[in-house]
Amino acid sequence: MSRLQQVTVLGATGSVGLSTLDVIARHPDRYQVFALTGFTRLRELLALCVRHAPRFAVVPEAAVARGLQDDLRAAGLATQVLVGEAGLCQVSSDPDVDTVVAAIVGAAGLRPTLAAVDAGKKILLANKEALVMSGALFMQAVRRSGAVLLPLDSEHNAIFQCMPGDFARGLSQVGVRRILLTASGGPFRQTPLAELEHVSPDQACAHPNWSMGRKISVDSASMMNKGLELIEACWLFDARPDQVEVVIHPQSVIHSLVDYVDGSVLAQLGNPDMRTPIANALAWPERIDSGVAPLDLFAIARLDFEAPDEQRFPCLRLARQATEAGNSAPAMLNAANEVAVAAFLERRIRFPQIASIIEDVLNLEPVVAVNDLGAVFEADTKARALAEQWLGRNTR
Repeated sequence: MSRLQQVTVLGATGSVGLSTLDVIARHPDRYQVFALTGFTRLRELLALCVRHAPRFAVVPEAAVARGLQDDLRAAGLATQVLVGEAGLCQVSSDPDVDTVVAAIVGAAGLRPTLAAVDAGKKILLANKEALVMSGALFMQAVRRSGAVLLPLDSEHNAIFQCMPGDFARGLSQVGVRRILLTASGGPFRQTPLAELEHVSPDQACAHPNWSMGRKISVDSASMMNKGLELIEACWLFDARPDQVEVVIHPQSVIHSLVDYVDGSVLAQLGNPDMRTPIANALAWPERIDSGVAPLDLFAIARLDFEAPDEQRFPCLRLARQATEAGNSAPAMLNAANEVAVAAFLERRIRFPQIASIIEDVLNLEPVVAVNDLGAVFEADTKARALAEQWLGRNTR
């Protein structure tokens, strides 16, 4: 019997991490958990360690690490607790690790994901911000190290499944005309525009089809999530922004499509459950059971499509503009959005002001070339400072 694949799950307590662990648990003959990481849900992390017995766990602070280490010893586990970004990078690049699931939300996931890339691992990428912030540098590192990069977002995984195997030669070379990136439209797709001023964080997080963390749920409500996915798709599939079209599809059954020059359009369909793309990426190029129920087309009965309204979803327009500008613009977009979404979740700003903050930051800070990781984080820091200054002027 071949050796079990050793899997590190970055962001184990989030929705993608939990779905990954569900799939892994269904295949004990294939996979073993090497490391689990968590940020705030530390009781949940302890429970996951007890269930999966990883070699390592990673938490953000030393004081927390001591408490978790004591709890793990009391449970009879030999799991070693590591701390901070250094710990994340260690469990991402350890020689014994085969696969790294990159599911940390936001900019915090960039360095450990790059550590996995530099170590030549198989990377299952759910942290879209890594590519948004440092796309050219990230893809150069993938090519240099020989890492295998597989997308976990349901949309990008769907595109991957619909692409020809040699798509890396270039879309035009393999007969692809465009990528159709589907979006549910979120909870505010039909909300009167005037009412968006008064929506609450809980309303924004009440996604009609998917169960996600609060930050990603707000991004879905503003369609910034789709804007970030547009940027990610350009890097993953070497596409120009004008080759990626966003299509609102409320049922979330078609996860994305690829349009070929001969008139064929290939689509990947499935129930809205992250275990499907996770199982696909974990086992690629094979297929394994994900635990997801078969799709019942008769129960669905209809599939609807509509163009996104950029007056309703200005974040999508801003993301496309940042994609076209390139260089430091996507990193600034992402940083300003993270600050704005946090402020909205804390009820410091209204929902439409998320886009206002981002647009002001992009207008205030010039786009500069990004030639190394230091420049990426400098752009990130400047954008966060400008966003905080906006909040200081407008939320007193």
